[in-house]
Amino acid sequence: MSTRERRRADVFSRAGRFIFAYRDYLVPVALVATVALARPSAPFGSERLNAVLDGLGLLVAATGQALRIVVIGFAYIQRGGAQKQLSAPKLVCEGFYAHCRNPMYVGDFLLFVGLCLIYNAVLCYAVLLPIVAAVLLAIVTAEEKYLRQRFGAEYTAYCARVNRFIPRLRGLRATTSEMRFDWKRVLRKEYGTTFAWVSAAFFLLAWERVVRLGWSIAAADLRWLALLYVPVPIAYALARWLKKSGRLRSPDYVTPRTRPEHAVI
Repeated sequence: MSTRERRRADVFSRAGRFIFAYRDYLVPVALVATVALARPSAPFGSERLNAVLDGLGLLVAATGQALRIVVIGFAYIQRGGAQKQLSAPKLVCEGFYAHCRNPMYVGDFLLFVGLCLIYNAVLCYAVLLPIVAAVLLAIVTAEEKYLRQRFGAEYTAYCARVNRFIPRLRGLRATTSEMRFDWKRVLRKEYGTTFAWVSAAFFLLAWERVVRLGWSIAAADLRWLALLYVPVPIAYALARWLKKSGRLRSPDYVTPRTRPEHAVI
């Protein structure tokens, strides 16, 4: 690695640590600001093509969510940090992590691509997606530096055999065939993310119609969207109750009193 590349990596690493600490606030703010400033449009002025694009956006976002579900269900990685700092009790190389080093971030990016397709504004493609990509890359760079320092040769060997972002699907069935899929863990860890992006998708579907068509013309669509949205907060409340009541505990669950230092469950 050249001196310039090392400096660039150091800058990205420092930025990644800062972004990691405040990621729950920075990206939503960028999304809200972009939507507030951007003006959506129907492709070639066609409402039919706009509906197709909406469906494609939902499909892409659902693919990102499905990827997150597969990753969490088969082998959840404890790299979420502790007290807004990077941490990793162990190097997870099994499950989907045997085929991609950062599958959760790939899923996150697909979620934002899907939301941008739904809103279909030039500013989303030109500003928001590059910001999200830069944020994720900065976090990944910071994590890689931390993991290389913590696990040394073990992590270097892992990087040599597993792609950074593009999943290697060959052998995935064999990898997961001997592993148990933990639905309780998925529900316990993903209900919040699922609620957030699905709610954002409904909001964008509604708001882009209001901006393009006006309240009076969009009213019928808004009523249907409101009706379809009703089960979403109900499902969120149910999942949260199941988690808080302890009904979603699975064999890997660690209570706060017995939780290892720096482990994030």
